[in-house]
Amino acid sequence: MPKTLPQFSGDLSASAVLRVECGREGFARARSFTRDTLRGWSLDHCCDDATLVITELAANAATHGARRTPGVPEIRLAFLLDPTHLLVSVADTDDHPPVYAPAGTSLDEHGRGLCIVDALSEEWGWAPTPPVGKTVWARLSTRPATPCPPI
Repeated sequence: MPKTLPQFSGDLSASAVLRVECGREGFARARSFTRDTLRGWSLDHCCDDATLVITELAANAATHGARRTPGVPEIRLAFLLDPTHLLVSVADTDDHPPVYAPAGTSLDEHGRGLCIVDALSEEWGWAPTPPVGKTVWARLSTRPATPCPPI
């Protein structure tokens, strides 16, 4: 798992950042912000995957990082767009690295978030965020999906 943010292939086209409190309203706001931002960037075709990825990353940050933060914890969502990729990231105050447990035959209710992120992104990783915390990121292609050929 890379411990640095990926390099972009060209100039940044756009960026957006949002801070949300960990909780039901914050997660709803994160999903709305993701959809609204991508629609504004004419990336409707990336909306579902990016929203699911940001939801999983935010849920992990709230579950693992926020509980170590006194008061009402916040997480920071960020979106960076270049001509071919969208980088989504979630920063929290926990210094512990994310734990990726490949999906098996388990029917556990929790623990599959990073497997979903792995399946939907071209790559993902994390980086320390000095002075405290980390940023978990995922890079998604902005190219429209190729339709399946007829059977």
